[in-house]
This record gives sequence, structure tokens and C-alpha cells, in this order.
Amino acid sequence: MKRLPSALAAACCLGSLGLAAEPEIRAVDKLYQETYRPQFHFTPMKNWTNDPNGLVYYAGEYHLFFQHNPTGINWGNMTWGHAVSPDLVHWKQLDHAIHPDRLGTIFSGSAVVDQGNTAGFQTGLEKPIVCIYTSAGKPFTQSIAYSLDRGRSWTKYAKNPVLGHVAGDNRDPKVIWHEPTKKWIMALFLDKNDYALFASGNLKEWKRLCDVPMPGSGECPDFFPLATDGDRRRIEWVFWGANGNYRLGAFDGAAFKPRTDPIRSLWGANDYAPQTYSDIPPEDGRRIQIAWMSGGKYPGMPFNQQMSFPRELTLRRTPEGPRLFMMPVREIERIRGKKHAWTGLELGPNENPLAALEGELWDVEAELAPGRASQVALAVRGEPIRYDAKSGTLHCLGRAAPLKPEGGAIKLRVLVDRTSIEIFAAAGRITMCSCFLPDPSDRSLALVAEGGKAQLRSLTVYELKSAWR
Repeated sequence: MKRLPSALAAACCLGSLGLAAEPEIRAVDKLYQETYRPQFHFTPMKNWTNDPNGLVYYAGEYHLFFQHNPTGINWGNMTWGHAVSPDLVHWKQLDHAIHPDRLGTIFSGSAVVDQGNTAGFQTGLEKPIVCIYTSAGKPFTQSIAYSLDRGRSWTKYAKNPVLGHVAGDNRDPKVIWHEPTKKWIMALFLDKNDYALFASGNLKEWKRLCDVPMPGSGECPDFFPLATDGDRRRIEWVFWGANGNYRLGAFDGAAFKPRTDPIRSLWGANDYAPQTYSDIPPEDGRRIQIAWMSGGKYPGMPFNQQMSFPRELTLRRTPEGPRLFMMPVREIERIRGKKHAWTGLELGPNENPLAALEGELWDVEAELAPGRASQVALAVRGEPIRYDAKSGTLHCLGRAAPLKPEGGAIKLRVLVDRTSIEIFAAAGRITMCSCFLPDPSDRSLALVAEGGKAQLRSLTVYELKSAWR
């Protein structure tokens, strides 16, 4: 969670959102069907939202807590909003979970299921869900709250804070359970590019383990293990910063020993403070992440800002060593509609195989061989996703990412909602998530080549349905 509106604007390009003025709210005839309401990305019913918090799975529900201003359309009065979903697609917003108190407003944090009742909060059959968050007072400290009824009501721990001030505006605790040492491990942002790890046996008393420098990153850490190519004998620990830079290394329960410098994973204009889920069942085993798509514009809407679509993280071997890959979670298939598919087409400058299609919501999978074309572009609602074959770069909404062809072709996966374009290239090694504000009347889809012929090896376009209906 950000410090103050002024720092937030500088770090996250929020100045253009008009933090000082409340925009006029446009009249709507039905909630969740407003002109610029995302149709399969989470947004609260109304008012400001930013970082995803407390991502945890329990008893058949995915919980999404989020930074929320319950009284205004702009940043401020930070409180934890709350929503639940059975499938990561269809969300139901619940009452606010954690409100400001004598220790300050409620900044970002995480949540866990205390399966072993280490904190001693359990009184019935339900396992406690425990939220760990920053109390943003003077100074910043870390506190906990718990629920004994599947997240429907919350009790703050009477002896908060559980971790006093350490440094700077220390904040954004991400807690995981480390089975080998039977300890809870907390990753905490300290100040500038500095983070630290702490350990606890009961979520109430914490001991500092080690410091973790993350050059070029700040705030909102995440910390988790991943198996390389699914091989549990080849575990890497991932230490993650708010801007998506991450380091790989080893963790023995006492110290994180990085073996890489920070590696960039996010290339889009609006992708910040991602967090991964806790307590995903072992039979599922996925590492699922949601980000805040920071800095979008939603003129006249009753809400402000949105989340990314949930994505699955995997670790795979590459010539440079193990690297993170991201793809939309498979549950997107639940809102797929009509399918359109092409294979083996030659694509020229004046040819558009998608000319007959129109709509707002798309899931596109494409494999393209640039051939003699200098550029190939998929244009969604007038906004081009352009591949420059000469420079080997992918461009969208003012951002560029390196993308080398494999076997002479590039692979793209693109999700299009009313106010966002999410691109996953090279099987997800390159992720570009950005907000846009198209003309509502532009529902076009186009695929064109420039400067020569390109080969369309395969193209699948799914029309998507609204998750709110």
C-alpha cells in the first residue's frame, strides 16, 4: 500500500486521475453494466480501489480483499474491502472486513488459513482465517485480525500490533507457512529498496531473520517456492517486488540466499502490486496471482480502478536459467462463447480475416510467422498490438517488450475487456497488461501485416460473456 496520495501519484501515475476533484458520476440503469465497467475483471460496486490484499482460499471460496475507500471515488481512508468467488471469475462483494482504528488506516497485507491453530483463535469447527496487515499510523506497524466464520466477520487481535516499527514506512506483510521449520514467514517492505524476512510460531510474535535487497523495486513483497518445470526436486524460491521484479534463490527457513539479480517480469503500463494466493489445495497446486491494474481511467463511473484477471505462475527452464511464466487461469473458459478459428493463412497488407467480427470482450490465441512482413498487428477496438519484426519488439499502449520468434513464429494470448488489454507472449514469459479507454462504439477486430506477407499458422478467437450476468 502506498504512503500518501502525493507519493502514490509519483510512483503509480495517478496524478492524471484527478485525486483532488471528485468526477461527476454518470447515471446508469443497472449496476455492473455501466459503459466502462469491466465485464470479467473485478471492480468494487463503487469508489476507489487499489492493491489486492489477503488472497486466500478456504472452504470452496477464493477470497479477494482489496484496498478500498468506502466513502470516496479517490484514494484515501484505506479500509479492506472484501469479495469472494467460487471460480476466480464470478465475484460477490461482501461487507468491508477491516476498518481503520487507533493504530491507523489499514494498508496492504496478506491472509492465511491457520490450519494448526497456532495462534489459538479457533473455538469451533471452522479454521481461522488470519489477515496480516499494516496499521498505517505514526509509526507504521503490523497487525492481525481473524475470522471464525469463513470470512464473514472479523475480530482484531487485542494486543495489536504484533510487529512494531522496524524502519521507514515498513509495510505490506506477506505471510506464508514454512512446513520444514513449522514457522510462519513474513516478507516485509522496509524502506527504499530494502526488504526483510521475519519468522513466528504463532502469528503474534516475530523474529527478524534476514534482509533482502531488491534494487529497482519497492513495497508489496511476495515470497513463495516454485518447482522448475513441475519437478519438486528443483525448487526455487521467488522474492517479488511491487513492480514485478523478482529474484530467485534458496531458503532454508533462516535466510533467503538469492542467486540472481532482479529479473523483470511485467512490461505493461498498468500492472502493479501483484499478490499470490495462500492455501490453494494441494490437489490443485497452482500459484495464482492477481494484480492491481493501476492508473486506469473510468470517466463518469461509480467506481475507480480494477484488478487484473487472475493468472497462473510457473517456473520453466530457459537458456538464461529458470524464469517465471504467466498465463490466464483456466477458469476463463467458463465465460467463453462462440469460437472462431483459422489455420494456415497467408496474411497480406490489405487482408483482415477478422473483418466480420465485432464485440467488446475477447480471448485471442495466435501463432504468427512474420515472414517477409516488417510488422504484424492485432488491433482490438482500434488499439494495435504491434510486432516489429526488425527490432524483435512487441508494442502496445506506449510500452514495448523484447520478443524473439521461436521456430520462426511468435505466440500471443490476449484478453480484452472494456477497459483493459492483457497480453501474454511467448507462452507467458512476457506479460503486458495495460488499461485503455476505447470509443464504446468501436467494436472492431483486425489482424494485418505490413511490408510483405506473413503466415498465420493458427488463430483462435473466443467471444467472451460478462461474468456479472
